[in-house]
Amino acid sequence: MQVLILYYSKTGNTKQLAEAIAQGVQDVSGATAVLRDTTTVSKDDFVAADGIVAGSPVYFGAMAAELKAVFDGLISVRKKMEDKIGAAFATSGHHTGGKETTMFSIIQAMLICGMLIAGDPLDATGHYGVACAGAPDAEALENGKKLGRRVAELCKRMQGPAA
Repeated sequence: MQVLILYYSKTGNTKQLAEAIAQGVQDVSGATAVLRDTTTVSKDDFVAADGIVAGSPVYFGAMAAELKAVFDGLISVRKKMEDKIGAAFATSGHHTGGKETTMFSIIQAMLICGMLIAGDPLDATGHYGVACAGAPDAEALENGKKLGRRVAELCKRMQGPAA
């Protein structure tokens, strides 16, 4: 079972959070994290994944154009995305920097692909996904791991009892 963690990162903050999410995925027996940035991801990565966690820095309250271009390019495989687990994460330069609207822009793209959306677990923040301002601190990194574990566990449940 594979979970794709896709991100765009200009300063490295979003990449750090993506790496924590990948660690959380790896904590689940039978789960493999596939970590890709927007320059290395392929349509095959999306098709092969049972779940996708996508993240971006905040750019004018929405995902970065680099991540949006990846979603825009999925039109030919969109029907193969249906019923996969999706989740979002975001980083910003300021505590009021539009992280939630950025996550909603990612979630919107996932919903249009027919994906099932998971927020972060209640023992993290219990909201739309994991987010932080600036470089992720220890709490944000732990919440990222929790989100990764949650998505991997949901993917495993979707595969049924034999998984």
